[in-house]
Amino acid sequence: MSCVNCAAKALLNKSSNTTEIAAEACGKLDSYDWLNDLPGNQNNDLVVEVRFKNTRKDFFLNDQQLFLKRGDYVAVASTHGHDVGQVTLTGKVAVLQMNRKNLKTAPDKTIYRKATSADIENWNKAKLREKPVMIRARQLVDQLRLEMKISDVEFQADGSKATFYYIADGRVDFRELIKLYAKEFNIKIEMKQIGARQEAAMVGGIGSCGNELCCSSWRSNLDSVSANAAKIQELPHNVQKLTGQCGKLKCCLMYELDSYMEAQQDFPDVLLELEMEEGIAYPKKKDVLQKIVWYGMSATDNSKLFSLPLARVKEIIMMNKKGVKAPAVNIKESDNKEEPKYVSFENELSVTERFKKKNHRRKYKPKQYQKE
Repeated sequence: MSCVNCAAKALLNKSSNTTEIAAEACGKLDSYDWLNDLPGNQNNDLVVEVRFKNTRKDFFLNDQQLFLKRGDYVAVASTHGHDVGQVTLTGKVAVLQMNRKNLKTAPDKTIYRKATSADIENWNKAKLREKPVMIRARQLVDQLRLEMKISDVEFQADGSKATFYYIADGRVDFRELIKLYAKEFNIKIEMKQIGARQEAAMVGGIGSCGNELCCSSWRSNLDSVSANAAKIQELPHNVQKLTGQCGKLKCCLMYELDSYMEAQQDFPDVLLELEMEEGIAYPKKKDVLQKIVWYGMSATDNSKLFSLPLARVKEIIMMNKKGVKAPAVNIKESDNKEEPKYVSFENELSVTERFKKKNHRRKYKPKQYQKE
């Protein structure tokens, strides 16, 4: 799922016309220009959004008034030298996207030209150095015994600079490491610390839902997820099911949280016991979205439960406050909706335990023949 396996690599090698490449090449955090087909959206704005390796994007100025469209590869200015990226947004949408990100300063870097065949060739040569450099960089980290991990390496298109993305729990003194890198690779070194979620977005992959990871396909705001989100949605307390490939709680736990919190407001803070004619009904569980509460006539036995709508539960509570007991409920007639089936993962083996499990195959024993 990384840029090394992107379809653009093969297309760039066999075609020198960069305008025909982007239609077939895919990338992470792809953007859609929803104002492209509307009248009056002419490409007369100076701001252009350009995407680079993985999820890195930046805004540039089109001072030369080049006619650019989504998918064009351009050579842009960098701090040292130049870089090559792909145009993702132009026109009004690029300005709206820049305002949405609340950038503190306006873009000051410019676009030099559309990428030529020489720019693409140098770019490919620089990208081929990334993997061997990353392997060697990890070896140097182990030699210095630094508590950090080199996650990825990104070379500039002209090959004069490389950015090393690393993960560390705390502050790391890598001054000696930078000297070794500069001596080993003969390039300008830049170190950037990232988190576990940013690393998962760079590497990419397939989630448990079967789709590409949200952080590497469309989600750009990687906020922290609280464990209270799973508690509000009454999800099973299973770490393997709630954590993603980054080892953190899944970002998708926040997608339906607002709906659950809005529906939760209709429920009382504490579900009280109901006084029925046949006895006390104890609350067992609830369905927040369907607004149904399951009760049982025994405090310990959960085999025989009946469901009541939330509105009916509130009516019975008001009746009990007035000293009136609710009429008996026929369990078979009242349970119109099926009881939700909860899956328990307590007995499920973890990934490591599966490999530790011994294979109890019956050993083959040769038959012993008696001598005559």
